[in-house]
Amino acid sequence: MLKKLGITGIILAMILGPIVGIKFLQIMSLQAYAKAGEAMGMPPTVVSSVVVQEQEWEETLRAVGSLDAVQGVTLAAEVGGTVVKIEVENGAAVEQGAVLVRLDTSVEEAQLAAAEANLKLARVELERSKTLLEQNTISQAEFDAKDASAKAAAAEVANVKAVLAKKTIRAPFSGRVGIRTVNLGQTLAAGAPVIPLQSLDPIFVDFTLPQQRIASIEVGQALRVKIDGLEETFEGKVTAINPEVDVATRNVRVQGTLANPAEKLRPGMFAEVTLVRPDKRKVVVIPATAVLHAPFGDSVYVVEEKDGKTFARQQFVRLGEARGDFIVVVDGLAPGTRVVSAGAFKLMNNAPISLDDEMQPEASLTPKPRNT
Repeated sequence: MLKKLGITGIILAMILGPIVGIKFLQIMSLQAYAKAGEAMGMPPTVVSSVVVQEQEWEETLRAVGSLDAVQGVTLAAEVGGTVVKIEVENGAAVEQGAVLVRLDTSVEEAQLAAAEANLKLARVELERSKTLLEQNTISQAEFDAKDASAKAAAAEVANVKAVLAKKTIRAPFSGRVGIRTVNLGQTLAAGAPVIPLQSLDPIFVDFTLPQQRIASIEVGQALRVKIDGLEETFEGKVTAINPEVDVATRNVRVQGTLANPAEKLRPGMFAEVTLVRPDKRKVVVIPATAVLHAPFGDSVYVVEEKDGKTFARQQFVRLGEARGDFIVVVDGLAPGTRVVSAGAFKLMNNAPISLDDEMQPEASLTPKPRNT
């Protein structure tokens, strides 16, 4: 057994020995190079720097949701019939009451003519009966029968007119129609879909928040919405909060309203919602480019003057929320401190540096980089 262990040790030593030796030589050469550089006076590394700022940030809540029309419906045929005329183009804007599709009404028009003729006769007979009743020529019962006949004839006319009205499909509200699902000559059954209609301005944004956030939201609160594919940010207000919490998710549904005069927002779009709270908080911020991330912690390089020379001292920090080009420093830096904002990856602790702040881009909370 000891013999086997000895052989195994020899084999491992033969394999690992050269690797350890090579790494040792590399480390020794790097140390020798560093000492030689110090002796020769290596030139300082050129970096950019910024002064640590204190800013007031809005208190926000973030959520994801979707857009929904204030009024939206797929219009359908209330009664069956054949399509004889389509009055609107796909995608057109229409006003409330505008005629969209007409169905064949030839049968109903004939029925209406007959019903109106019966109504006219019934009214003539009613007037004649009224005169005869005043002369005591007929009984009250006979007059009541004529009166009932006239009312029945009027009801029949109203019934036929109602059927005629249902065969003309109109816009129940102003909005924009979609792509119709019917064609000329097509026979529709009652309830068959005809054309969608959506009201796009204003438009709703629906989202949910956990029940712990109920106390942080209220009707009238400002919100901002960002849509994938659109560069601009849309602003609106909270207009409704559901009175109940979903028992499955423990979330509450919230609805906001956005102005949409250009109709860039469409129902069904995915939305990133930011709720803006009225109070603000003071934070210490630096550009995100100043931070060096490592498994053992996040750090920055603080610019210091010593013996007439400028050095970079590594300082570990605790970070918070990131917003735009900035990131919050929770602990480790004070406002007014100058830190390296560009070129920090080239530095070592206490390395000599030369500052050149003219070429660095300006950090912003709402950056808009060009799409190259």
